[in-house]
Formats: sequence, structure tokens, C-alpha cells
Amino acid sequence: MKRKKRWWGIWARGAVTAFSLFVALDTFVIPASYSSVKASDSTLFSELESRAAAESTAATATESTAAAAAESTATAATVAESTAVATADSDVVTASVGELSGTSLGTAKTDDYSITVTEYQEYDTAIYVADITVSSAEIIKTALADDTYGKNITAYTSTIASENQAVLAINGDYYGAQESGYVIRNGVAYREASDGEDILVLYADGTMKVLDRDDVTVQELLDQGAWQAWSFGPGLLSDGEVTVGENTEVSRSMNSNPRTAIGQIDDNHYVFVVSDGRTDESKGLSLYELAEFMENLGCRTAYNLDGGGSSTMYFNGSVVNNPTTNGRIKERAVSDIVYIA
Repeated sequence: MKRKKRWWGIWARGAVTAFSLFVALDTFVIPASYSSVKASDSTLFSELESRAAAESTAATATESTAAAAAESTATAATVAESTAVATADSDVVTASVGELSGTSLGTAKTDDYSITVTEYQEYDTAIYVADITVSSAEIIKTALADDTYGKNITAYTSTIASENQAVLAINGDYYGAQESGYVIRNGVAYREASDGEDILVLYADGTMKVLDRDDVTVQELLDQGAWQAWSFGPGLLSDGEVTVGENTEVSRSMNSNPRTAIGQIDDNHYVFVVSDGRTDESKGLSLYELAEFMENLGCRTAYNLDGGGSSTMYFNGSVVNNPTTNGRIKERAVSDIVYIA
């Protein structure tokens, strides 16, 4: 009898361990495709509807990917002509935004946008800022890994950026690692499940707001003209005021980290911000330091995106910061990016 009880205990512990391992793999590793981005329009997609449509849209997604590849060659010359970048043998160029000054890493300009990328040294950390002026908020686009909405479908920021002919890109909110949180991309809603945390909404009219998900539904956001909605947080600035405390931190995160954030300075004037961290050269930023920095840039609204090993800025064909993953300077694959093409 004792032997049977002992074997029953071993079997039960094994079953619990196997189930826990499956849950972990399902949450963080096993990919699940729900829908193709190329097949979407301005209609609210529920996750069940997206899963049902996945098979029927696979062929369309393949054709669209091929078309995008062909278009990439045709547009490469245009991108090269529109981008002027400081060369390595040029004198150090200083640039300033708000109350800060740093070293210019280059500029890009077309009729639709003007971008200046600058490196700053603040809080013992290298911080990279893309100062962006656009003709319309819809110039600020998002893209998903493999052009697919799903779970644990990832690619490097630089890879997604290159596939979308991006001149500038940063990592997004890594929606694919979460089971809830609003997902609106390029005017299309993919997920309406809420966990009550801060969201950042960029409207087609150029307005940027930090909102509480409990105060608004996805459909209401679409009706109001939401162009993008990110779910990570927290919000850093609202109406020009810092909204985090000195001890505020993302769950399970260290106090000093590589960071990624997005903010608005004025009408059609935005910044993408990425900091290094976890190295001897750059210790990283707390959320409060990040908020202070963006306040000094002149932001009136700012929001924290996925950081740590995800934090990556891509500009004119190269990664300009030093992404740190498991102690190495290396990009981490992510679900999504924010970019300008």
C-alpha cells in the first residue's frame, strides 16, 4: 500500500510539472497565428473570428508578401535619395531637443516627414532620440512579425523594419506575450480584452493620449478615430506632467533598464526614445528617469513601451543602439514595431 501511495505521489508531481511546463511553453514559446495583417480592414476583429479566417487568408498573405518584396527593390532608391546621414569621418555634430543637447547621428527628410536621430548621455546612460515631424499621424505606422497577428510570432526589429522598407523603427509593446490588452494597429482592432492598465492611443488627427482601458472600449476608440493603440505602460507624461513616481516600476522589472518610449511634443511632432542599459557603459534608466528625460525633451505626452532586451532603434538600415539580451549585445525577437517608411 505504501509503495502504491509513493508511486501515486510521483505520478501526480510529474503531471503537475508537465502541465506547468506546457503552460509556460504555450505562453512564451509556442507560436499561434490568428490572422494575416494583409487581409485586415477597419472592422473590429475578435480573436475567434481572426482564427477562423486564418486559413482562408493564407494565400492572400503569401501573395502580398511577394508583392512587398518586389516593391522593396523599386523603393530602395527613393529611400536612399530621401535620407541624408552624418558620415563617420565628419565632425561631431551637436543637436538639441527641448533642454538637452547631444550628438547627431543623422537625418532623413521627405515631403511627408523629417527625422533627426540624436544620441544623448544622461543618467550614465546612452539615450537615442528620433525627433520626428510628420505631415499626418498616419505616417507613423506599425507592423507585426511575419505580417501576422498571433501569439509568440516574433522577429528582430531590424528584420521587420527592413521588410517594411522602414527608414526609422523601434520595437513596440510585444503584444504577443500578453493574453489581454487592446491591440489596434493602423486603424484595425485585433484584440479587445482589457486588463485595466494604461494604454496609449494615437488618433488619426494626430492627438496622442494615455487612457485607462477601463474607461473606454475598443469600439469606442475606433469610432473616435484611433489609428494605433499600445498596451504596455505605464504612461510617463500627461499634459506635460510626470505621472510616475520615483519608485514606480514595471512588474518583475529591475529599476535600471534599457527602455523604449514614444511621446508627443506638439501637433504632428513626436519622439521615439530608446536607451541602452545593463552594460558597463550604460546602466539604464528607471521609469522616473525616463519620464524626466522626456519631459526635458519637451514632451506633453509620453508612454513606456516594452524595454529590456527588446529595446531597439533602427535607422537608415542599421541598429543604432546596443540591444542587450542575456548579457550580450544582441537584438531580441519581438512581436511588433513602430516605424516610418
